[in-house]
Amino acid sequence: MDRFFKLKENGTNVRTEIVAGLTTFMTMAYILFVNTLFLGSSGAGMSDNAVFFATAVGAGLMTIIMGLFVNIPIALAPGMGLNAYFMTVVLSSNGAITWQAALGAVFLSGIVFIILTVTRVRQMLLVAVPQSIKMAITVGIGLFITIIGFKLANLVAVTVNVAPDADLSQPIPGSSFNLSLGNFVTHHDALLALIGLLLIAILMVMRIKGALLIGIVATTLIGIPMGVTNLSGLTGASWLPNFSDLAVGQLDLKGAISLGLFEIIFIFTFVELFDTFGTMVGTATRMGIMKDKKKGEKTIGKAMLVDAVGVSAGAALGTSTITAYVESASGVEAGGRTGLTSVTTGLLFILALFIAPLALVVPSAATAPALIIVGVLMMSQVRSIEWDDFLQAFPAFLTIVLMPFTGGIANGISAGIVSYVILAVFSNLVTERKVKIHWLMWILAIIVICRYVFMGGE
Repeated sequence: MDRFFKLKENGTNVRTEIVAGLTTFMTMAYILFVNTLFLGSSGAGMSDNAVFFATAVGAGLMTIIMGLFVNIPIALAPGMGLNAYFMTVVLSSNGAITWQAALGAVFLSGIVFIILTVTRVRQMLLVAVPQSIKMAITVGIGLFITIIGFKLANLVAVTVNVAPDADLSQPIPGSSFNLSLGNFVTHHDALLALIGLLLIAILMVMRIKGALLIGIVATTLIGIPMGVTNLSGLTGASWLPNFSDLAVGQLDLKGAISLGLFEIIFIFTFVELFDTFGTMVGTATRMGIMKDKKKGEKTIGKAMLVDAVGVSAGAALGTSTITAYVESASGVEAGGRTGLTSVTTGLLFILALFIAPLALVVPSAATAPALIIVGVLMMSQVRSIEWDDFLQAFPAFLTIVLMPFTGGIANGISAGIVSYVILAVFSNLVTERKVKIHWLMWILAIIVICRYVFMGGE
């Protein structure tokens, strides 16, 4: 084991790596509950058992492969933000887009991702898009997830003022509705979510490892006497893994193509592109891999290939985009330096199949606080945006606010790209400041404009 993982060479040992792997698992195991919420019966309409199985097995297998193939302590699981986007795509289509077709779109985005990685176009895109927009995408997705968390927990309510003869099947003008605070008296789930939110926040302040997971479990238990947590599902439940009613192989490639989900495939690919890059480079830097630039880039390249394969593999298993997790940094902080950390984390995810009955009774009021906290963590990237430079600030601002305010990640990214190109062109024409616009930004801007002109804003 020492020879395979090069433990001594990396200044670590078996015990340290196993502890690091457990730490990583504790900090990201919340995805087992949250992904079931987004993609399951209360979200995109899939079987809760199918989502839990795909999440546990997909995260487990791809994390183990990362450890064995690349020998770095990076774990993978269905990505936050992309799973929310998956749910939104299905629910907002009014039945036109099935979850099977959405899985097909995820699978195809994985194929595109593999091609971009192998041909190194992926690296080119990372250079083409301005840093401010890349950071804004992360922040915007964080707010997007936060809004979903508030809605799921009834922490916010919507009041609508429309005429008696108004057609409610059509979009309601923005001036006709207002967001307000939820009612904590009539909605016990809102009160439970508020308790859970404060509990997780306190645990985060105390720097407790696995704060999100501990918070979800504790909130679920608190919800029992409040009547929010329903334990009826545990009656007669089997604690052996349930392999019935799975979504393995049920992706609909033909449906994804015939429905013209190319924009959705593009969004899955685009968001994953930057999310993964930041996680990979950030974690590798904290490990010290990037001290040797050539070796570091080679290692990151191999890791990106595993990550790309994980996207399509996850879709085949029945879950949204599997990607590298920034929570992997917790394992690095605990001393993890090799793939043994990842293998440990992966094995724990697979063993999680034996707790499926417990996971499926977790109410949305217990997982919603975790979404809000994840939004807080993703918001931290806002400090990397150059707010004093309006050319950087305006596109970043549009990218951030349009995601939660329009309920679409695509709208935010599109506005950021197009506005940046327009402002950069005028800067080059009428000011002394000359801005280089990468040719790929022109292509992306044209694609976005054509999308809205020929396909509308829906």
